Amino acid sequence: FVAEYNLPSDERVDLATRYTEPVIIQRSKEIDQLFSPDSDGNTPKTVILSGDSGRGKSFMLQKIMLDWASGELYSENFDVVFLLKCEELKCAVWMMNLFGLLSWSCSLTSDQISQILELKPEKVLILIDGIDELSFDPHIQILLPTNPLQKALPMDTLRSLLNGLILPESFLLVITRSAADTEINLLKGPLRFTEIMGFSERGVQEYFQKFFQDDKTYESLKANESLLTACSVPLLCWMVCFCLKKHLTDDDRVMRELKTTTSIYVLFVSTLLEHHGHSQSVLSTLKSLGLLAEEGMKKQQAFLDEKCVAKTGLDPAISMFLYKDSLKRKNRQVPVFKFMHFSFQEFFTGLFYVLLDENQSWGKVRELLRSLKSKGIISRPCPERRSNPVPSVMMFLCGLLNEKASSSLFEMIKWTVPHTIKLKTDLLESVLTVRRQHGCELFALRCLYELQDEEFVRRALGDWVSMNLSKVSLRSTDCWVLLYCLQCCPHIRYLNLMYCDLTAEKLKILQPALCMCETLRSVCLHGETLKK
Repeated sequence: FVAEYNLPSDERVDLATRYTEPVIIQRSKEIDQLFSPDSDGNTPKTVILSGDSGRGKSFMLQKIMLDWASGELYSENFDVVFLLKCEELKCAVWMMNLFGLLSWSCSLTSDQISQILELKPEKVLILIDGIDELSFDPHIQILLPTNPLQKALPMDTLRSLLNGLILPESFLLVITRSAADTEINLLKGPLRFTEIMGFSERGVQEYFQKFFQDDKTYESLKANESLLTACSVPLLCWMVCFCLKKHLTDDDRVMRELKTTTSIYVLFVSTLLEHHGHSQSVLSTLKSLGLLAEEGMKKQQAFLDEKCVAKTGLDPAISMFLYKDSLKRKNRQVPVFKFMHFSFQEFFTGLFYVLLDENQSWGKVRELLRSLKSKGIISRPCPERRSNPVPSVMMFLCGLLNEKASSSLFEMIKWTVPHTIKLKTDLLESVLTVRRQHGCELFALRCLYELQDEEFVRRALGDWVSMNLSKVSLRSTDCWVLLYCLQCCPHIRYLNLMYCDLTAEKLKILQPALCMCETLRSVCLHGETLKK
């Protein structure tokens, strides 16, 4: 079972019923093929499964464990499966050996695990969720444990497990937002690289049918093509379904208004606040959530203790956006809280900046922009790393300055952003700086798309006569971003989309804008070079 965190009673629903198969690309196309031999007969020891935030990576790990335990998946390959969550391991600061590390997430004792591993280590599968949570500096030489009994800091023990210094016979499935080079160098081979893309259009249809038990709602969704594409992201698909279920009598209007990622989050938050009682004022609740979210961002922590929550004045018992959990602290369980998904921590941080008074907001946004510049690289995969949440916060901030997208929330709290023009001007300066670096253009375009302000977009891209996105992998959602920006700026005459992973579906999205370009370079479909 999995918890539906938006329900007051934390009602649990059947995991298998809610689960919809995502699309996985590169060598393996189905979950049951992840560890199958390649054409040369080589079986990978480590499978890296990467994917953007909200694409269903962690949920898929739970489904793999459920299917293995039910005898439906890998039952002949593995006798035991462990799940290690890096966001939890990050909180452990005491020494432990391999057996202590593996006992962290299950009810088995270190002695029991030791006996299991001695029998058939080649029948062990270890699922590692969120390796991008961790910061491994390849330039720092550390004496890593080479013996399962040797105690070390959890990160060092994990590192030895990843590169095969200990338990080399085992198999690993590593989940990450980005397959960065520093992470790849840590992993034992043979390696297999796969990427989770989210739902296909058929998968979105299946999810809607399961959620609503009818075909009507999905048929209505198809009228909004950009929203249909957004629903390929499982998290957004769930949020859209939840909102539509609460607004059934007005679902056509709701679907028309949902254009950006921020607009989906705003409607979801507004809908939850409408349908749940709260002792605090809504404005006070949102400010407290924002303060809590920013505090976690600064410390790079997803888990927040009771003291940290209490400092904000928030009552976690009535906050539907926080999930109560517990963490192991040596021999005891300590209660902690976390946002229902890390992206909500990013959203509420952006909202916090908008809800501050002018001087405070000004300072916070400038601090955010300085952090953005100091990080240097803004292009994928770096924005998707949880250790660098600044780009996502900035995109939400841009989206919240879109008055139409944020109206349902701001009308509820009777709030008008008093310094919208100043904030937009500062953001414009930042976007102009960022987009001059190749590979960072897409991030700049995403920010502009979230704003949905045509005049602002034209000002930001006013001197562009060409756009070079070569070797930047474009999602279908990115194609809607690019279409919008190109339609706002018909003066862009040259467009380079070489090696952008374009498909017929993505070209169809871009088609209305492509005819406006005098020169277009692209490789699409089966590798043909398209020139105009």
